[in-house]
Amino acid sequence: MAKDYTFKNTIPIAPLKIVAMENCRDFGKTVDDYIVSFRKNDEEILKARESNVKFRGYDRDSYLVDASCPRFGSGEAKGMINESVRGSDLWIISDVTNYSLTYKMYGMEHHMSPDDHYQDLKRIISTAMTSARRVNVVMPFLYESRQHKRTKRESLDCAMALQELVAMGVTNIITFDAHDPRVQNAIPQHDFDSFSAVYQFMKTLLNADKSLKLDKENLMIISPDEGAMGRAVYLANLLGVDMGMFYKRRDYTRIVNGKNPIVAHEFLGSDVEGKTVVIIDDMIASGDSMLDTARELKERKAKNVIVCCTFGLFTAGFDAFDKAYEEGTFDYVITTNLNYRKPELLEKPWYLEADMTKYLATIINTLNHDVSIGDIMSATDKIQALVKKYNA
Repeated sequence: MAKDYTFKNTIPIAPLKIVAMENCRDFGKTVDDYIVSFRKNDEEILKARESNVKFRGYDRDSYLVDASCPRFGSGEAKGMINESVRGSDLWIISDVTNYSLTYKMYGMEHHMSPDDHYQDLKRIISTAMTSARRVNVVMPFLYESRQHKRTKRESLDCAMALQELVAMGVTNIITFDAHDPRVQNAIPQHDFDSFSAVYQFMKTLLNADKSLKLDKENLMIISPDEGAMGRAVYLANLLGVDMGMFYKRRDYTRIVNGKNPIVAHEFLGSDVEGKTVVIIDDMIASGDSMLDTARELKERKAKNVIVCCTFGLFTAGFDAFDKAYEEGTFDYVITTNLNYRKPELLEKPWYLEADMTKYLATIINTLNHDVSIGDIMSATDKIQALVKKYNA
């Protein structure tokens, strides 16, 4: 096994247990399978297990805990954990974007919103907090992360949610590609980590397309707005290629669907003609802005357009993407499996999925041993090794 997944005689902070909320059961099961695999191959610890009581129970067939949030007919709910978590290092995984789940209220069926999922998460936390040694939360899509700053008289939902979680006693909060990681300033004395999916994007991209040429003459990284520029600069520097950026001209005199409408996309960067361009961002919501960016690049005679986004929400459905794909606006879209995706998305000819389960399993396994995650957070060495192997 790779050194990232095994630990030489490092005692876990407490017995590991995982709650995969109903909104991410399959995802949590795969994460659990990876951790089981890691620990069954951790020979150093398994040898010490018989002579050291602290290692007993280290390798198990599963670390998942049976938990649920049943609802009453009025729509109220309660959190239930159906087995002991006393003295454990408990990890709770929740996908707050899973709109496929429903519940009955006064005989009517309602789809669960992020608010509903967040309340259920707090119910499980409060159920476990009295007996677990440590409670950690994994929210791949950070709850209310798009409402992270105040520009007028408006709420600061993400900051309030983070403060609420740490007030309940949560020790670690893990997320991926937070819309603005500076929101952690709301809880400066508590652990908050936002991990990137850049390596998984590159791995998926290079496995799917063997014709890519990773050089300055043939490839360019594009940021669709100023918010994603940090990700684009990082990847462009690793690959040794140019970077370009769009900025959005907005109409600040009116608000449509909660935001100022975009008037035009302006481009800053070198010529994209004849190049493969990779647009990298944290999420696709409705997708309108992303498709506009792709069209702008095609108008500038880009050869291929590839979209990489951590979260594929597709709040307006897939019709616009289907049409744009048929028109040749883009070649394919890569998103992760960190959030719920409709089954029909997985069948689209333009869609590729970057698997994040092994990465999350590594994070949980490492933090359970209470050791540094610095090497895991940085994808630099892995991407360089991946590119070297691809070019060879």
